[in-house]
Amino acid sequence: MSTQLEPEALPGRKGAHKGGENKEVGQDRKEKTQGRVAALLVAPTLIVLAIVILYPVINAIFMSFQQDEGLDPVTGSFVAGGFAGFANYIHWLFQQCETPTGAASCPPGTLGAQFWSATGVTFFFTVVTVFFETILGFWMALIMARTFRGRSVLRAAVLVPWAIPTAVTAKLWFFIFAFDGIVNTLFNTEILWTGSQGPAQAAIIIADVWKTTPFMALLILAGLQMIPAEVYEAAKVDGASAWQRFRLITLPLVKPALMVAILFRVLDALRMYDLPAIMTGGANGTTTLSILVVNQIRVGFNSAAALSTITFLIIFIVAFIFVRFLGASAVESASFGARGKTK
Repeated sequence: MSTQLEPEALPGRKGAHKGGENKEVGQDRKEKTQGRVAALLVAPTLIVLAIVILYPVINAIFMSFQQDEGLDPVTGSFVAGGFAGFANYIHWLFQQCETPTGAASCPPGTLGAQFWSATGVTFFFTVVTVFFETILGFWMALIMARTFRGRSVLRAAVLVPWAIPTAVTAKLWFFIFAFDGIVNTLFNTEILWTGSQGPAQAAIIIADVWKTTPFMALLILAGLQMIPAEVYEAAKVDGASAWQRFRLITLPLVKPALMVAILFRVLDALRMYDLPAIMTGGANGTTTLSILVVNQIRVGFNSAAALSTITFLIIFIVAFIFVRFLGASAVESASFGARGKTK
């Protein structure tokens, strides 16, 4: 009569099973050790970021709820400040200023009366500049994505305006748009570009588009290079025209990178300061929120902290809308690039 041995009773089976368990335990211990080492290596960077980024934000929020030192308009006596609640936020959002008879609408021309106009100017510059920069940047990226002699030189030359510091760019265009500058001389005009609202805003938009379009072109070019060439070859075989390939292949596949590029540029434009501050000093309808914050710092730090917090919230909401609803996710863009390379 034959006897069948159970798997556990086979020679060497038990030892092999224990060896597998020991191997798995050793692998788990190795992963835990690597995780601890990684955490220790990353911890100093996180601490520095918390000090450099998190502390100023928390301190600004705390300051925004404090009253600025100065003369009380009601009593005429000096006040040392103290807790102000939401008074600073009400001052900006509802344009309420303290007067001897109580809170009232801020007089025209004062900093408190410029919040909504500065917000409108900021969004106007953002929408117009990002629109033109996206169109021109896409066109430049399509050209630089082609294969031709001197392509590397062209890519390097295109990045020159973006590499120039913003302050230098602003001063350069200030001289270009001067009354006796290149623009008036070239077109035989006598326009005082920084002397009225329309020309001043146009000058700032042109300067910003000239400087930042290469940045958009660079990011869009990175997205274009992630698209597999086989997709275009298959479309050509199927008889797709150049416009159909652009509309049905290029635009959908480059959308993740394009939205990330637009997001970065929108966030940068919402913080615009250098160009209008140097070219016009914020005069003639060119005062942005950043300029208003700097002007308020000269008057009171706590009220300026409230304004900077409001500006931060506006930028955060815009970024959230882009990431949550418009697909401007850097993670999605990176995963798209990985898929493009593996295909």
